[in-house]
Amino acid sequence: MRTVTLTDVFAHPIAQKYLKRSGLAHAITAAYHAYHLALRHGVNVDLATKAALLHDIGHYTWYKNGRWDYEQYRQNDIHAIKGAERAHKLLIRLGEHPQNAKEIALAILLHTDSYLPDGEWKRTPLQAIVKWADEADEESGGRHHYRTISDDLAWKKIRQLDELVSRQHGKERLGDIV
Repeated sequence: MRTVTLTDVFAHPIAQKYLKRSGLAHAITAAYHAYHLALRHGVNVDLATKAALLHDIGHYTWYKNGRWDYEQYRQNDIHAIKGAERAHKLLIRLGEHPQNAKEIALAILLHTDSYLPDGEWKRTPLQAIVKWADEADEESGGRHHYRTISDDLAWKKIRQLDELVSRQHGKERLGDIV
């Protein structure tokens, strides 16, 4: 049984604040990509969608003259580090199992190469899913962070995705029992 749903995460004021700062439309789209990628690759859809939804909550507001300064962001960004910390704290507060919260936080930490040292980095399947989901919605110059979505449509999409995850999670649990 899922202890914390996507709706629970999305409803929290901390998630609302940082998801809107970093691009709510992008976060929701990445979560949908993560759902489909997780199904295709046999990864836990609950963990994948939560990690993808929260993957950019560590963004700092790198703005200059009222516009996102993409170059300043690229040079100074550590959003994955801050996001992993915020997500972990949020999920623990909501009652997520500590091991799940840790896996989600690590997937957020490793969803980008922007701050990692050069070289090949070995990701777990969950970590790779979140990276791919983010990249599937990426636009040059960080424009994916500017796309907008109404609050009503965002809630509708989160509830729909939550239902898909719940159904899939039920199938996974039934497979464990049989």
